[in-house]
Amino acid sequence: MSAESATRGGEYIALVDVNNFYVSCERVFDPALRHRPVVVLSNNDGCVVARSQEAKDLGITTGVPYFKVRDLQQSHGLVVRSSNYELYGDMSARVMEVLGRFGTWQEVYSIDESFLGLTGSPVQVQRSAAGIRAAIHQAVGVPVCVGVSSTKTLAKFANHVAKKNPNLAGVCVEELMEPSVLARIKSLVPVTDVWGVGSKTGSKLAGMGIQSIAELTAADPQAIRKRFSVVLQRTVLELNGTRCIGPVEERSDKGQVMFTRSFSHPVRSREQMREVMSYYAQKAASRLASEGRYASLMTVTAGTSRFASGQQSFPSAQIRLPRATRDPILLTSLAVKAMDGLMEPGNDYVRGGVILSGLSDEPDAEELELGLGHTEGERPASAGNTGGERISHMVQQVTQRFGSRAIGLGRTGIAQEPDWSMKREFISQRYTTDWEELPAVRA
Repeated sequence: MSAESATRGGEYIALVDVNNFYVSCERVFDPALRHRPVVVLSNNDGCVVARSQEAKDLGITTGVPYFKVRDLQQSHGLVVRSSNYELYGDMSARVMEVLGRFGTWQEVYSIDESFLGLTGSPVQVQRSAAGIRAAIHQAVGVPVCVGVSSTKTLAKFANHVAKKNPNLAGVCVEELMEPSVLARIKSLVPVTDVWGVGSKTGSKLAGMGIQSIAELTAADPQAIRKRFSVVLQRTVLELNGTRCIGPVEERSDKGQVMFTRSFSHPVRSREQMREVMSYYAQKAASRLASEGRYASLMTVTAGTSRFASGQQSFPSAQIRLPRATRDPILLTSLAVKAMDGLMEPGNDYVRGGVILSGLSDEPDAEELELGLGHTEGERPASAGNTGGERISHMVQQVTQRFGSRAIGLGRTGIAQEPDWSMKREFISQRYTTDWEELPAVRA
């Protein structure tokens, strides 16, 4: 059942959100991190992207560079972790699988959020929400808050209330709140805390005398549409209990598969850049295969630092593929060749990427017939006729079954990370996705 059809009486919308998701994932496998200030850093350990409540209480803000909080490790026992995307992605999948057991419908909104349809009376729905929290804690080990109301926007607001009020034990069903208490909260919560209202829109609303959720709820929807957009009009209608926001896609771009990273050390030579393009193209191809999709356009990019004193260079190229494909041999060959003719050896390149777009769910006819993205005449010389076809098919099968690190072409097939790979000095183990890093239980 879709969210759009969930309009019958007795059916509510729940927004389930994992608390401090990245930090919570780290704490599942390292209980010593509980009740301690913990931060998770961005790519190359640059800045803070996630914080525990204890870290927030120290005044650490999202986006602050790591070097500015480094001293807190000694003075306040701050624990630092590098982003462990393999772990977080797998833990997210486990949370979403558990949630799918409870709702009449489910929409995954982001890596740590999902909308669910729940049926029953408000009291029954509250029990279901409490059951969701218990089930996720038992099966996955991360804490969640659940907000329940009649629309998605109000469910997001209820989730906000659940997070800010510990006495609610992580569950807020708006219909069960005292009207006077609910009205007071809405009058105190700023309008920028409403789902979809950013700081720029908030500033414009403030100029109209609308600064709280209560004031936005009381606004004239037609006037809001004329002054802003139909999107904000829908927000006002949703705040008043009218469902008008349909299924929401995941925040990741469904029209592209991107593998872009900054390097821990500059890449200066063509040989190093060939490694980068080979590695990234195969990662992107593996992601395509895991999603069951095919690409018809590939973009390769690289860049020096805009702040470097030396010569700057930002090579990029778009390659129209012969047909929709996810063949790692073809994608790797084309990516390496394209960047090889664009980069200027000697420059300090600090980032690169491979972006696949023009996606479809079905291969072109020849790809379907050959199991590849090229014909006999178009196949790269290194592929080698039917042997190339078999290699490509084998790589796809192995990576789908055993993961992207199990096999690769060229340097990508070597377990040791190249020296330009992303810096993750404080990385924890990939406890759930790597056989060599499974948790060890000691008596």
